Amino acid sequence: MSEEHWKEDAEELRMASGIDKAADSRKATLSSVIKGYGVEDESLVSAIVALGEATANIAVLLTNYVEHTYAGSQNASGDDQLHLDIECDEAVFRAVRESKVYATVASEETPEETHVGEGEFSLGCDPLDGSSIIDANFSVGSIYGIWPGKKLLGRTGREQVASAIALYGPRTLLCIAIPSVKKVFEVTLVKNRTSWDISRKDITIKPTGKVFAPGNLRATNDHEKYDKLVKHWISDRYTLRYTGGMVPDVYHIFAKSKGVFSNVSSPSARAKLRLLYEIAPIGLVVECAGGCTTHEAADKSVLDIEIESLNLQLGVCFGSTEEVKKFKEFMF
Repeated sequence: MSEEHWKEDAEELRMASGIDKAADSRKATLSSVIKGYGVEDESLVSAIVALGEATANIAVLLTNYVEHTYAGSQNASGDDQLHLDIECDEAVFRAVRESKVYATVASEETPEETHVGEGEFSLGCDPLDGSSIIDANFSVGSIYGIWPGKKLLGRTGREQVASAIALYGPRTLLCIAIPSVKKVFEVTLVKNRTSWDISRKDITIKPTGKVFAPGNLRATNDHEKYDKLVKHWISDRYTLRYTGGMVPDVYHIFAKSKGVFSNVSSPSARAKLRLLYEIAPIGLVVECAGGCTTHEAADKSVLDIEIESLNLQLGVCFGSTEEVKKFKEFMF
């Protein structure tokens, strides 16, 4: 996307929605919240605030979404792109460029290390996670991971300085993890999108919790261990909380402070979750909140897996420590 293009698009969005009038207020309130948690790095504050602006802009796009139209292109995973996917992608690029604290961005829709400025951070993101369920008016989300430096390849999730998950439903929420201050908290977009207010001061995940979200259930047909695990959850009377969208399913763990999310691959049903755009950022939130993560094929935190390619896909498990331990017992 050229610089002239994103500037033109930014102006069109402002004129159409009036969102620019509220931007200063949103930025000030979110900045105040972040600093209130002890973050002293002004550049990091600006980097997170930029994600808040991207989220607010995407919320407007979703509110005005009417017709399910395809752009006639596919992303790197082979999924057909909606016009909405591309518009949300552009909203993120605009916000990070305007912040002037980012150097590089790669997203699910723009899967290459794209130069966006001379800042000190890099961003890996999925601007619209859940586009396949959006026509049912289910909740969808955005996923953001912030790395220091000007590259993403060769990094691990452990190196992130912050990550965030946006959830668009009855409310627009932003869950933020900042490892330097060992905090995970949630803010809600309120007052006609002019302010971010704290809605959960301290998100933590309890060690156990009988709530499960089993992604990629087709894999149980030819993955005996996963099949046994899912049957165990059912026979042990776990509560099913599953929408088919990664963000709302994982977010339920944050809301209830317990539970487990899995997405396992098999020879006939491969996992589609990407390490850079989805797994590493969400993994940071889960572990900062006291939960646990693991790769489906090795007893290893997803935060310790190297980003060997921008489209590296993995099977994973997130959630309460004892529930992830149970996953490992069945899978390994």
